[in-house]
Amino acid sequence: MVVSGESLPLSIAVCSGNEHDSKGFIDVMEGIRVKHGVGRPRSRPREVHADQAYDTKEIRTYLRRRGVKARIPVNPRNRRKPRMGRPYRLNRETYKRMRSCVERFFAWLKSFRRITIRYERLKTTFLGLIQIACILIHLRVLK
Repeated sequence: MVVSGESLPLSIAVCSGNEHDSKGFIDVMEGIRVKHGVGRPRSRPREVHADQAYDTKEIRTYLRRRGVKARIPVNPRNRRKPRMGRPYRLNRETYKRMRSCVERFFAWLKSFRRITIRYERLKTTFLGLIQIACILIHLRVLK
């Protein structure tokens, strides 16, 4: 899930339960489309705030190649020895504020019982219910 600063969903991807979330990161990032007036929709955010689980070489190189600033804390389990060179930039206050936006969205999403329990077995059906819930969240916030 990619969420804006107002806790509104921008892109959704559903994967199996035994697959790590970082494997679907690129698919979720490719799905971002935000209209901003006349012209093409914006598909590249200025910066991405993610937790330590997304601290992989593939994700960092993908973001660097697209020109997106990565605000991801370093995962100490991925490093065998301290890295030489300049450390990654991370503002803790901004990171906490953005993480709270993500957690707020998931709290809103869990208010829909059918999504929380996940009765559906098919990925497409579950994704459809999540999209309906996101539409209702957008309507609730925009009121």
